[in-house]
Amino acid sequence: MTSAAVEILGLGLGILGWVGVILACGLPMWQVSAFIDVNIVVAQTIWEGLWMNCVVQSTGQMQCKVYDSILALPPEMQAGRALTVVVALLGLVALMVTVVGAQCTNCVRPGKMKSRIVIAGGAIYILCGVLVLIPLCWFANIVIRDFYDPTVPSSQKREMGAALYIGWAATALLLFGGCLICCCSCFQRDETSFPVKYSAPRRPTSNGEYDKKNYV
Repeated sequence: MTSAAVEILGLGLGILGWVGVILACGLPMWQVSAFIDVNIVVAQTIWEGLWMNCVVQSTGQMQCKVYDSILALPPEMQAGRALTVVVALLGLVALMVTVVGAQCTNCVRPGKMKSRIVIAGGAIYILCGVLVLIPLCWFANIVIRDFYDPTVPSSQKREMGAALYIGWAATALLLFGGCLICCCSCFQRDETSFPVKYSAPRRPTSNGEYDKKNYV
């Protein structure tokens, strides 16, 4: 029961991480305007995401525009789009694979194959965490580099948006959940692989006593 509870916990964390990746992918707040120097008080805030950029006025009005051309985007945005979409699809695959091999389901008979299926689901969750970490760190590196670059005008400097932090939290959930699923399945397989000892049936000897060599 303990291993099954840990497995369900890992699956829940993986699902939360998967939802977090989808949320971070859709949010336009990967980069936001930096209020420094002469830009301390501004009438609008610029948000830049993977799919669109938005301008938020001081009155609360917001206007968003989807990027016109994919090929005209910088390489970090193209890679971010591709990897987040791949992670969203892999997360769905990991969910189905883990549910099929979970201890609380009867899709597959208990045994080594069932444990291997669950380990495969956990490994896919870990892969999702590693893949989504690439565009997040890439964006963060570009934002920090441009922020401290004196040649970049103050009006073009950006800060890390909320989507990056949501993505990092989702990455941690995916990695931790995948590790829990894999470790729990390995532990379960070790528990079920008990050595089997056979003993020969006791047969009486000619004098009516049992032969001692038949005892194991």
